[in-house]
Formats: sequence, C-alpha cells, structure tokens
Amino acid sequence: MTELDEPAAPAADYDITPLHQPLRIRGLELRNRFVMPGMQRYWCVDGAPDHRLREYYRRRVQGGAALIVSESCAIDHPSATKNPTFARISPDTREAWRACVAGVHEAGGAMFLQLWHQGAVNYGGDAESNPDFVALSPSGIAHPGESFGRAATEAELASLKRAFVQGALDAAEIGADGVELHSAHGFLLDQFLWPGTNLRTDRYGGPEITGRATFVAEVAEAVRAATGPDFVISVRISQWKESDFDARIVEEPAQLGELVAMLRAAGADIFHVSTRRFWTPEWAGSDLGLAGWAKSFTDAAVIAVGSVGLDIDVMASLAGQEGRPTGASRIGELVRRFERGDFDLVSVGRSQIGDPDWVTKMTDHRIPDIRGFRANDTALSHDVATT
Repeated sequence: MTELDEPAAPAADYDITPLHQPLRIRGLELRNRFVMPGMQRYWCVDGAPDHRLREYYRRRVQGGAALIVSESCAIDHPSATKNPTFARISPDTREAWRACVAGVHEAGGAMFLQLWHQGAVNYGGDAESNPDFVALSPSGIAHPGESFGRAATEAELASLKRAFVQGALDAAEIGADGVELHSAHGFLLDQFLWPGTNLRTDRYGGPEITGRATFVAEVAEAVRAATGPDFVISVRISQWKESDFDARIVEEPAQLGELVAMLRAAGADIFHVSTRRFWTPEWAGSDLGLAGWAKSFTDAAVIAVGSVGLDIDVMASLAGQEGRPTGASRIGELVRRFERGDFDLVSVGRSQIGDPDWVTKMTDHRIPDIRGFRANDTALSHDVATT
C-alpha cells in the first residue's frame, strides 16, 4: 500500500463516538477530541483580528470543534514579521483577540493563541526593501541553499524569549485557555530543531537533537514559569517543511523520544504533531505515524493532523488541486488509531474551513452533505492552510 492509498476499512461504516469523549488537560476540560488547528486567514488589520475572524472561530465551535487554535500569531518583536495582515499579539491587538476568545467561550469551546515568529522564511522585508526589518533565526538560513537575514546573537535570543513569554501572558490576560508554540513547518522555533537551518556551534546547536532543542525548551520553560500551573502549553512540531517535504528534525525514534521528553520536562502539556497524511508510517517496521511515535514516548496529550477528511494533502491544495471528501474507510482508520492509543485529539483543518459543521455532519453520518474545501473558492478567499 502506498501512502496515497486508502487504508483497509475496518467496517463498511464508521463510528466516531469515541472521539466525543471529554478530555481534561490541567484545568481545561474539552468536550470532545476535535481541534480546529491554526491556519493563516489574512483577516487581520495591523495584526488585529477583524469581525470575519471572530465569526470564523466561533462558527467552528458551533459546528462541533472543542478547541480552536488561532492562526499563527506573531509575537511582539521587531523581527517577528512585517506583514500587516498576519496576526500579532501586542498591546494594540489584545482587545480584538479578547473578543475572539470570548466568542469561542460563549459557543462552548476553548481557545489557544498560537505564538509564532517567521524566522528566516523570506516573506520580503529584507534590507533593500525595508531597512527597518532584519530577519533573525538560528543561522540566517531560510532552508539549505537559501540565506535570509542573519543569525541571532544570544542577547537577541534572550529578547525573543521574553517576547514569547509576554505573548503568553497577554494570552492568559485576555482569557485564552493556553498557547501553542509554533515549532513546525520551517519557522523560527523549528529552524532550531532542523539541522538544515541550525548550524550554530554554541549551546543552541550541534549534531544532537537535545542541543538543537535547547532554545525551544527554554521558551517553553519560561512560558510555564510565567503563566503558572493551570495554563496549557501546546508545542507544534513537524518533520516536513513548506520548503522541503522530506526534511527531518530526527532520523530515528529514539531521537524523537529525546525531544518529546525534553519539551515535556520544560512544561509542554500537548504535542501537536503535524504530518501531511495522518496514516503514513513514519519509520519502517511499524504502521505508527509520527503522532503515534510521539505518544509512545509521553504521557502528554498528542494531537494528530494530516488530511483528515480529504483525499489530498495540504500542499496539493495550496498548489490549486481540488480535493474530495474521503469516506468511511479513512475515518474508520482514524478512529482505529485513536482507540489504539496513538493520539488523544484530532486536528481537522481544511475540512472545517470548507464546512464549519464538518464535525456535526460526520457524527450524523451525513458525508454527502459536507461542503468540500476549495482553495480557489471566492467564498473562502485567502485560504492558506498550514495543517
């Protein structure tokens, strides 16, 4: 079976009742196991979410999701991003985010802010086009073969850490239930984990994952110390990058175990494990996906993600391909892995963009009624998904 084939269906039908169990993480009670993951919508003005984004989050809770993770929300640091349509958490945007969180809570859901920094990803704003912006990253490398910005000094890393902490404190103050540290897909924190972009020889680099993960762990530890024992911290990780689908932060399971243990000790409660297809085996000799391997090394909650409900992966959607909703066999495989203990929660991204009632319709066995995700649909303008 190839990674694109439908897995063998456990039955002609499916039952997602197991995914409607509640889950408690620290002081947070989730009503079910469905998550709306962070995806960039471009519905912000100078970093502040507008009315469309507030309604978008609230509507997905009404449609069945228990947890909303905000789109990538830049920390309040000069190097975080220069795009005014990207979300940002800062004194000027707190009230707009407070309204988003309140809407989610009123609908019966929980919400995390996803704290993010673009690192050396080149969204423009280099020295020639914008002399006030300097992209900071571990080594000034966007991906192997492309340089952008420069390596951050230890003093600058300390200021970045403080900005992550302040973002978490702001999230707590506006009523968010937690934060997610975006350490995936080739952005700043992930650039420390990826040997292709971390060429540092100080304590933040080196050949071992434990060295490259030091800065991420320090950020998580500082956020935990600042926010206290009841605030939930999720860390999003991935092997693949938007610039390199075959990239790897770890080459073997033992290294993943070291990373997970290190971040768990630093304060992580959840590992949001991003893959392009949830069913793809991560290593030979086992059908476990990356989420399943991560769960095997931790007592923390694990979120699985990757083409749930669709027959093509996210990057194919962004390239303009039209996906179709998958049927009972793929959903049955998702439930089978959940009941086996591979993960605790499920992120459903593009499928919930396409239809905010996806969870409800799946629960009611109304697959034919699901409105599919269409990247070029004018009703879903600016649908840039990173899940």
